[in-house]
Amino acid sequence: MATTTTVTRRPTEAQKPGGDAGRLVLRLAVGILILLHGIAKLSGPLDPIAGMLAKVGLPGFLAYGVYIGEILAPILLIVGVWTRAAAVVIAINMVFAVLLAHSSELFSLGRQGGYALELQAMFLLAAVAIALLGAGRFSVGGRYGPMN
Repeated sequence: MATTTTVTRRPTEAQKPGGDAGRLVLRLAVGILILLHGIAKLSGPLDPIAGMLAKVGLPGFLAYGVYIGEILAPILLIVGVWTRAAAVVIAINMVFAVLLAHSSELFSLGRQGGYALELQAMFLLAAVAIALLGAGRFSVGGRYGPMN
């Protein structure tokens, strides 16, 4: 008498229902909210950012990096192309933002008792999460696209 063995596998994270939808929601939230900051910077000069860079001994032309970190990278996140690289760029952008513009608040609480840099921390940590998770299948690059 022949016996058959049934093997059941647990689904991987990528195969679980909602995993790709969750990645999409995270990408859209971070991408759109950071992009709004970038669009606001298009209307004015980058002199204040260049000044902050000069104070720490960095060349002022690095201020143009804000366009990469707050316009180009968020667009890549939103559409899901080169998602992991875009998320790393956003994380680096947030580190620079905290160190240049918010270093005095690094260990402070806000008026309501929460962390003074909770928005910046949320953007930074969400970008790190996206870099680790990837874009998922609801992206132009697809689940297995380059750097997705």
